[in-house]
Amino acid sequence: MNVGICLDKHDFLYDIHSLVKSFFPEDEVSIFTDDDEAKKNAERNLLITVSIPDYAGRKETKDALKREIYDTLSVYTGTSLPWGTLSGIRPTKIPMKMLGEMTPDDQILSYLKTNYYVSDSKADLALRTAKKERELLSALPLGDKAYSLYINIPFCPSICLYCTFSSSPVNSWQKHIDEYIDGVCADMRKKRAELLNAGITQAPVTVYIGGGTPTALKAEQLDRILAETEEIWNTSAAFEFTVEAGRPDSFTPEKLSVLKRHGVSRISVNPQTMNDKTLRLIGRSHTRQDTLDAFKMARDAGFDNINMDMILGLPGEGKEEVQKTLDEIAELGPDSLTVHSLAVKRASGLRKTIREDRENDINADRGNFGGLVFENSAELMDLSAKTASSLGMEPYYLYRQKNMKGNLENTGFALPGKECLYNIIIMEEVQTIYAFGAGGSTKFVYPDGRIERIVEPKDVKTWLDRRK
Repeated sequence: MNVGICLDKHDFLYDIHSLVKSFFPEDEVSIFTDDDEAKKNAERNLLITVSIPDYAGRKETKDALKREIYDTLSVYTGTSLPWGTLSGIRPTKIPMKMLGEMTPDDQILSYLKTNYYVSDSKADLALRTAKKERELLSALPLGDKAYSLYINIPFCPSICLYCTFSSSPVNSWQKHIDEYIDGVCADMRKKRAELLNAGITQAPVTVYIGGGTPTALKAEQLDRILAETEEIWNTSAAFEFTVEAGRPDSFTPEKLSVLKRHGVSRISVNPQTMNDKTLRLIGRSHTRQDTLDAFKMARDAGFDNINMDMILGLPGEGKEEVQKTLDEIAELGPDSLTVHSLAVKRASGLRKTIREDRENDINADRGNFGGLVFENSAELMDLSAKTASSLGMEPYYLYRQKNMKGNLENTGFALPGKECLYNIIIMEEVQTIYAFGAGGSTKFVYPDGRIERIVEPKDVKTWLDRRK
């Protein structure tokens, strides 16, 4: 299907495109203006012409325009979006601001529902999450000298079909990993010296080592980068030290011992699903049993803050498969659960598979591409939330992405005191984060609210070559 929205001014084109794509995620969407005759006269299944309303403020104008287009598309498709006209990645931004202004809860909920058409359940989720974020952030040092660290280990046992992170198969890069660690450690030493020269002597607030799969490294490699990190940054003084171990097939008792020895306080054991058929389909080289074994191994090693990730909307998974994953996760009893809605990103292998099958016209109208059926819904998200609640967990952070199945969200649930502080810091953009390694994105947060980013090359070879 080809959808066109014609505006009378060159304003809000990006915002409107994001909204329309939420209604037509798999279709061609074009946003253009009256003076673009070629696009205006192109053959389309649906063409809507809209005049931008005239409000005094830009925000009021944008909100009214999005409501008008939403109303039209909602009637046309017969559907409503759980997050209404909101298309940004941070749904908690609005309630966070209003809570800071001492706005009563009922007014915040009303504003989300009337101004943005957010559903009752999502408005409540946004408010609850914002309250928890404010509570946790209030206990952290957030002054202009405070900072956190992110260290990227861009290697994995295998590359998942949906992945677009800066990840490379670890076996193909073994002869370069020591060189990579050398580069990361050299960059950390340089940055630490710069901070000390600027009079910033305190330890980082949080440290997060992600990827990729950090535990894809050999135990001695993991030991080396953790030892350097600990020495350079005094990580023992951090409020939180996370290693996103992630892949169950990368766990060994020796690696877990290394993590413990260097003061890592929080790890992840991420099944994504507990269904072996789906795991094979999405390219994860582990089984359900590997997840059970890895979790027990981590508990036996003394870790008392273990997160588990799962993904809703994986190909071939419906309510039965999701409930099975939730039941088995609940039986393990993790300390936090992060529920992701599958986002089929442009650069992923999954997007390539879908694109090739669409070109072959394989059930393209139904979202059934080469036998890959994607299902996500508010019902599945509610199942996840109920499981988290039954385990004593509360939502503590929330974000959205483009191309998410069901136009839903990613939510982090945790037991009290087991939340990932780094996740909140990066989502709410309240503190500078120095990032190291290929694909790392340093984010400078200034006292006046200004934000600047420096992004490292994703490709490992490019990152290494730039250092020569």
